[in-house]
Amino acid sequence: MRRWLVQVSRSGRCFLSSSTPLPPVRLSSRRNARSGPSVPLQQEKLKQEGQGFSYGLNWALAGKGVIVKDKAFYNLMVSELHQEGATVIESISGLPVLVRGRSGGASEFSKAQSSKLLKQICSHISSISNIYVYDGAIGSLPKCDAKVRVISDSPSAILSLSNVLWETPVRAVSHDCCPLTIYVASSISLSMGSSISLDPKGHDGFIAADVDRSSVILTGKAFADIVGVKEALTAVSEPIICARGGLPLSARLLVHGFNAVLLFAPEATIQSCKDQLVSADAGVIVSSEGTALLFPTRYSNGPNVYKIPVAIVLASSDSTGTLPPSSKLTPEQAAYHFLAGYQNGTFTPVYSKGSSVNPLELAKALLAKLKENQISCFLVNVSADEKAPKGNEFMKLVQPTLFEKVPPFEPKGGYLKAKYQSFLSAKFPEIPEEFCF
Repeated sequence: MRRWLVQVSRSGRCFLSSSTPLPPVRLSSRRNARSGPSVPLQQEKLKQEGQGFSYGLNWALAGKGVIVKDKAFYNLMVSELHQEGATVIESISGLPVLVRGRSGGASEFSKAQSSKLLKQICSHISSISNIYVYDGAIGSLPKCDAKVRVISDSPSAILSLSNVLWETPVRAVSHDCCPLTIYVASSISLSMGSSISLDPKGHDGFIAADVDRSSVILTGKAFADIVGVKEALTAVSEPIICARGGLPLSARLLVHGFNAVLLFAPEATIQSCKDQLVSADAGVIVSSEGTALLFPTRYSNGPNVYKIPVAIVLASSDSTGTLPPSSKLTPEQAAYHFLAGYQNGTFTPVYSKGSSVNPLELAKALLAKLKENQISCFLVNVSADEKAPKGNEFMKLVQPTLFEKVPPFEPKGGYLKAKYQSFLSAKFPEIPEEFCF
């Protein structure tokens, strides 16, 4: 039987080798944090907890289909990644993002294709001498986040993805019952997809997310498409976050004074005022512990967890004069409008776009959260005067709505209500009676 040796450098870097038949030794791995305990302190902690046998990482990787050929580097610091040859890859965008397992949506590749793709990716990574492993999380609420392990053939990919994930304590991923896995095969042939009848036509690679398998595959330079990577990670993490008591919402977080506000608005409106938001990325988690972002922001000194929102604002667009400029909604009305997303004659449910959780179940959970925490709800018409406000104009419209007396929602005319009912009854035949226009 082949035994595995884990060698640990003084800097905390560790690697596995199958070539030396020595007994296992105690493993000391450390978090790749910008600020964290020193290696000796973590070693002492591991001794006290009695954790971390040397073959643990190797078995964990084997359980994910990857066999270490020579070395596996675990949670390297940025300086150590550079020593391994990591470089900052220029950001790219627009790569194909294939998702399997979204609720109510057609899968963009089959279960059989997913199995064959994963087998090829694991075989490729297993053939590489040096493997790089990084642990992180989606969401900064420890009790309802989604732990993530990255297994990569490239230190540059680890350098890039470490900025996408939240830091997580040592051993958090190995002790998690259902962590996500990101497989990075940057050096694999981009034509490999054609062998399994999967041709996403990505010149620099592609992104494939399988919600059922809790996995994301990145080929070529796909790890540098941060927007695409976040889209895939959001899809695979939502079911786990929900199962742990969190409510994942495609909202933005606005902080006004000491108050947190959730903002649901069209993307063009969001981008015009993104500098005034905590993060331009869509994605928050609301739980009994507070509110957290799915992904870290550019503000490294900002808090990781915010208070439970005092209000939510849903922005619709109507230039016919039917919807008032701003109005207050009941929780039941907010859940109803959450599912629709009216944009000047069409319904674009941007509030749950691309979700892997059933939107109706999400709306029910939102309603319960609104009632439980007595969260105020508002509807803002961003194009009441046939011209959508942008940037500061939009924020000037939102802020008075939050803290001044706003009339209840009273649309002019009844035709819009009929359009809402027609759209939602066709999309959600079993919509609860308490949901109302």
